[in-house]
Amino acid sequence: MSLQVERLEKNMAKLTIEVPAEELEKALQNAYLKNRKQISVPGFRKGKVPRQMIEKMYGPEIFYDDAANALIPDAYAAAVDECELELVSRPAISIEKIAKGEPFVFTAEVAVKPEVTLGQYKGIEVEKEDTSATEEELQAALNKELQAALNKEQESNSRTITVEDRAVQDGDMTVIDFEGFADGTAFEGGKGTDYPLTIGSGAFIPGFEEQLIGAEIGKEVEVNVTFPEEYHAKDLAGKPAVFKCTVKEIKVKELPELDDEFAKDVSEFDTLEEYKADLKKKLEEKKAEEAKGRKEDAVIEKIIEGASMEIPDAMVETQAEQLVDDFAQRLQMQGMSMDQYMQYTGAGMEAMIERMKPQAVKRIQSRLVLEAVAAAEQIEIGEDEIEEEIGRMAEAYKMEVEKVKEILGESEKENMKDDLAIRKAIDLVTEAAVEK
Repeated sequence: MSLQVERLEKNMAKLTIEVPAEELEKALQNAYLKNRKQISVPGFRKGKVPRQMIEKMYGPEIFYDDAANALIPDAYAAAVDECELELVSRPAISIEKIAKGEPFVFTAEVAVKPEVTLGQYKGIEVEKEDTSATEEELQAALNKELQAALNKEQESNSRTITVEDRAVQDGDMTVIDFEGFADGTAFEGGKGTDYPLTIGSGAFIPGFEEQLIGAEIGKEVEVNVTFPEEYHAKDLAGKPAVFKCTVKEIKVKELPELDDEFAKDVSEFDTLEEYKADLKKKLEEKKAEEAKGRKEDAVIEKIIEGASMEIPDAMVETQAEQLVDDFAQRLQMQGMSMDQYMQYTGAGMEAMIERMKPQAVKRIQSRLVLEAVAAAEQIEIGEDEIEEEIGRMAEAYKMEVEKVKEILGESEKENMKDDLAIRKAIDLVTEAAVEK
């Protein structure tokens, strides 16, 4: 393999990668072996047609796509290792030349990590949070947060009961059948059976859930909605639709009483007052931690404002796509697929990526300036610190330390070093900040 690197504007680079003709020939042969059972030629049994005959009938390019797809990943990975640039986006691949008996040539346009010129990063001035309050105000705020925490504990210790003697109310957990019609015709993806829906959750198109309030078990009701203009299914975007719905079940959560018995059940304390006191302590610790986080954010924001960097669009696109992937994983943990989310909210993939871009830019800027601070301060992470971090991971995941070490590869350890250096950089600039 040979590689040529061309630096482009706005921190982009173009890699021209040439794969030897003999490697292309191997890939073409493998493509033939993979596909020959699916190709028919008169006079030959399937799977027995010679490659030369197939290429004569359909042209040699019949195997080009498969061969290219097989060669590109490894060739690109080798090029990344060989070039001395730090690449920070997914590559845009373009095939320049592919022909039997000749080298395979393709290009990859990819973002290069931007250089950062730091401004002031020590002694940053930030506004001091006003935490003063009258005793009455403080008590009212604490009571509100304590009650929220108690409600959460009640919720987790609740039991679900079935309701059969009334219609649907806001907050009910229902099970429904539904089918959607646009212009009088049922549309694809608009039908569901035994679907669990909590009224007021916002899981469906705006206006859908509210119209189920008052519906009775077993009786069909019609729900009239209009799909959002940006709905992912273009043929439904902006269109009115009617859903025929039948509520099959209604369930509600029954919460336990807030008393000493409740405290004994959910905590190590014997009385509700003791439990509340412990909650208050934890809430105050949480508030202090949140105030620290807000201070860190304010300091980093000021450092970003004083720094200069040119972030390539491809880097932002890749980061936004990663944020959407992370969101999809969180949805999956909650039992919902991304396709379902897009169907019920009307959000398309392109719109979601676009919506994530401001957050992506902020995340990239923060990371770049903190890496620059770590470099300027010559922050290094020792092996003892790596050992401590692995120990914390082992404790968090309830695993043996040696088992965690087996799982972690060298790249993961390097990432861990980078993250610990970033953490030290955050502590350094935050401690050096001046509250006004």
